[in-house]
Amino acid sequence: MTLISLQISECSGMLWFLWFGSLWLGSAPSPLLVGLVGLGFGSQLVQAVACSRWETPGVTGLFQDGDVVIGGLFSLYYQPPALDHDFSQLPLYKPCTRLQALPLQYIYAMVFALEEINESVRLLPGVKLGYHIHDSCALPLWALRAALSLVGGNSSSCSFSAATDGGKKSGEESGDQAVPLIIGGDSSITAMILSRLLGPLAVPLLSYTASCPCLSDRSQYPNFFRTMPSDIYQARAIAQLAISLNWTWIGAVVAKNSYGLMAIKVFPLQMLQHVCQKHAQVRLYISDSNCFNQIFQEETRGAGVCLAFVETLRRENIVSDATRAALAIQASTAKVILIFTWYTDVRELFQQLDARNVTDRQFLASEAWSTSGDLLQHPSSSKVASGVLGVAIRSSAIPGFEKYLRNLSPSHRPNDKFLREFWENVFLCRLKDSAAANTLPPCSGTESLQTVHNLFTDTSQLRVTYNVYLAVYAAAHALHRLLSCPDIKSLPGNSSSTCSVPKHIKPMEVLQHLMKVNFTTPQGEMFYFDGADVPAKYDLVNWQKTLGGKLKLVLIGRVDGYDLQMNESAIQWSTGSNQVPVSVCSERCRPGTRVATRKGEPVCCFDCLRCTEGEISNTTGSPHCEPCPPEFWSNSDRTACVPRQLDFLSFNETLGITLTTVAVFGVTVTTAVFVVFLYYRQTPMVRANNSELSFLLLLSLKLCFLCSLVFIGRPSVWSCRFQQAAFGISFVLCVSCLQVKTMVVLAAFRSARPGAEALMKWFGPGQQRGSVCFFTSIQVLICVIWLSISPPVPQPDLDVPGLKVTLRCAMASVVGFSLVLGYIGLLACTSLLLAFLARKLPDNFNEAKLITFSMLIFCAVWVAFVPAYISSPGKYAVAVEIFAIIASSYGLLFCIFAPKCFIILLRPEKNTKKYLMAR
Repeated sequence: MTLISLQISECSGMLWFLWFGSLWLGSAPSPLLVGLVGLGFGSQLVQAVACSRWETPGVTGLFQDGDVVIGGLFSLYYQPPALDHDFSQLPLYKPCTRLQALPLQYIYAMVFALEEINESVRLLPGVKLGYHIHDSCALPLWALRAALSLVGGNSSSCSFSAATDGGKKSGEESGDQAVPLIIGGDSSITAMILSRLLGPLAVPLLSYTASCPCLSDRSQYPNFFRTMPSDIYQARAIAQLAISLNWTWIGAVVAKNSYGLMAIKVFPLQMLQHVCQKHAQVRLYISDSNCFNQIFQEETRGAGVCLAFVETLRRENIVSDATRAALAIQASTAKVILIFTWYTDVRELFQQLDARNVTDRQFLASEAWSTSGDLLQHPSSSKVASGVLGVAIRSSAIPGFEKYLRNLSPSHRPNDKFLREFWENVFLCRLKDSAAANTLPPCSGTESLQTVHNLFTDTSQLRVTYNVYLAVYAAAHALHRLLSCPDIKSLPGNSSSTCSVPKHIKPMEVLQHLMKVNFTTPQGEMFYFDGADVPAKYDLVNWQKTLGGKLKLVLIGRVDGYDLQMNESAIQWSTGSNQVPVSVCSERCRPGTRVATRKGEPVCCFDCLRCTEGEISNTTGSPHCEPCPPEFWSNSDRTACVPRQLDFLSFNETLGITLTTVAVFGVTVTTAVFVVFLYYRQTPMVRANNSELSFLLLLSLKLCFLCSLVFIGRPSVWSCRFQQAAFGISFVLCVSCLQVKTMVVLAAFRSARPGAEALMKWFGPGQQRGSVCFFTSIQVLICVIWLSISPPVPQPDLDVPGLKVTLRCAMASVVGFSLVLGYIGLLACTSLLLAFLARKLPDNFNEAKLITFSMLIFCAVWVAFVPAYISSPGKYAVAVEIFAIIASSYGLLFCIFAPKCFIILLRPEKNTKKYLMAR
């Protein structure tokens, strides 16, 4: 920073403040500018006082005055001088050393664009554009000093008016004219400082490489513009790249410096909550790599992309840090490694990997090193970095630029110090009046760049160079709008009816028109600013081996905004095959399984669990299984829902055949007993206890056996109704006969007592038939009402899991079915009670004993039926009901009729009235 000695204490104090501010790089420049602006605009109080510089204005640069001068800041030299801030003398800012070829190409891209515009008849006709270009030495302090020199006019006077009118000289040795716009700020941290410094002066800053998304915040950087896309697009592009190639397990190596440290904190998925803009709001001046890492995590979090490890590199300990990172890469199972740092750090990392023979990793490169020529030519790169995929700044051809570069010569530009130094470095000779070492031979004058091949003359892939070229054209179009009369008259608050004069252009006017720039570049692309940004455009590049074993850069895709287009077939992978490398912590779960995360591990480390029955997953990597609709069930692979198969108790299966056989056998036995009783109907054994009721009881038992067959087979509307009615009525008829028989036995013995002769008239044959009909009619009435109001309907039992679903008769009314069973139970209990009371009546063959035992079996069967029916699944519930019907029917048949048939057939001597009446 140039210091000016003033003869008043106020000016002197202000300059000491500026000097201390320049030493404190971490401080915000805004308070410094408050003092500077206050001094500049308050200079009316001291305009009469003479002032001069404390040092000569010999700032090294490239100058060409014109009607309008554009400032330029480039990191041309990379080795700064040693500074001794002992506060005992004024700081002496010696120039930096070690010229770089590529930034020199950027400078001549700016000069070429300005000369191209000056020759144009359509853009700024009649206006000559000049340039004041300084070296910023890749340090914010040097950039700050050069920027103040540009906006102040680099004159020996501290008069602001002198600075603004100081463009009277022309030539490359001048530089006194103040600039209304600066193209510079080659890093995000430098751009932040310069933007805050120039903001109060409304001087636009147009950067060609600063990419931190935080610079898009117009509230903090209203005067900042850039032709380099924001890192948010680069991060999204790399995230899309990783997701599209199914890379979910990625290692990361990032720079550890004042801006990269934040990346370590935000890399874990669980801790990432904010993006670069939020960090900028708390004044954390973070770099491009920090912003990149945060955005990369945001973009990949939902896709299950995890970081296996994060290693950091520090420039001052690059060897040890690169060794540690190489060991982490070697030990990790991650096959894809994301590297976001400067190319010199990557070179050391590749050397360490080469020493450990780690050659099977696929590297993802940020634009900071993806196109580095030094890395491509380094021997270690060809061994460990084949197949690198990277995002690069969009390249574009500049017609005529290569010819312009190769025609450059110190003889045509004798005052161009940059070109002279470059010339001596390339041809190893000494120009006339040069400060180069005397050991170099003098230049012959026949040297030419036509045959030189280096980074300076290489125009095959113009990336940052093209950004500089675009920046110049954006500035020119803003000036063209400003110097056009209609545009000037349309400015808000402008009351002048005349056009602006180029010599009196104000930075605020340029800033206003820069926001409205919209034009087509000479290459035919639309260019405009969206706030501070331009539409994001990147190249996707791939490092491929040639036949000679060297690496070359191949374009394999492009990124336009959020749209990624990639030719996957053109990629050469690190493995040397056509197959995309696999980098996962856990293989993706196949269809039919789901992801089950492991406790305490990243989300992309998981187990694959088979879907349970009734659930499916038909996609790879499904996070959960989807249940099938009720009418469907999962197939054996759990990959699709198939219609459930209807199942019912049929006559063709073993269980159905068994039950049918047993029921038919029961019908046969009952028929045989009926025939026996019919044949021996005149014998005392048959005539005892009302033979008519015995025949009716046998008929009802036959119906009970037959009604069980109705439950077998495919249920239908009518079968569901008939089976319940047949079951209920048949059993009531059977139990009613038993109850009447028991009542007759009790009445017969009671009537034998004195005075009870009239009791039997109430239990004659007519009364017995009437009683049976009455008891049965009640059940018939219950069944009619039940089946009329809410009958059972055939319905699949979808609540039971399984591929097979039972088609059963669903009880629409549980009350109706309960009444049917309850009435049967009531009659059975009544019969059991009466038979129990008559069991000890005097008679050699007391039928009440048989009825008691049969009703005990009957009640036991149906009491056990209830829990068994409820707990049986599907068709087995039907089988339980059939079994209960058959078992209770057999119990009644054998308990009541087996003893009688035994006497009739095997003990005919006992089939006499005398024997039956014996006590």
